[in-house]
Amino acid sequence: MKLGRVVGNVVATRKDDRLIGHKLLIVRLLSPKGDGDLGPSVKGENFMVAVDMVGAGIGEDVIVCSGSSAAKSSGVPDAPIDGAIVGIVDSADVDPREVG
Repeated sequence: MKLGRVVGNVVATRKDDRLIGHKLLIVRLLSPKGDGDLGPSVKGENFMVAVDMVGAGIGEDVIVCSGSSAAKSSGVPDAPIDGAIVGIVDSADVDPREVG
């Protein structure tokens, strides 16, 4: 699982039938410090589209799972889902010595 922050939403009038009824959100992946600094990366790599399973909104910090776990969490195991928001973060405590 990864930490992320919801930064937008996606509207797709044409999509795979297995995605109908699912809200799609744009998530910016975060470091454990919560700052989004994941180190060097390809532009855009720190963002993903995820299916919202918990009613998250823009600006909220969330827990995102990916891969086959994401599809399974949607209740449709064969759905073309690579990212799913499975939790809304209330707080997270990190030892600053461990994340630099």
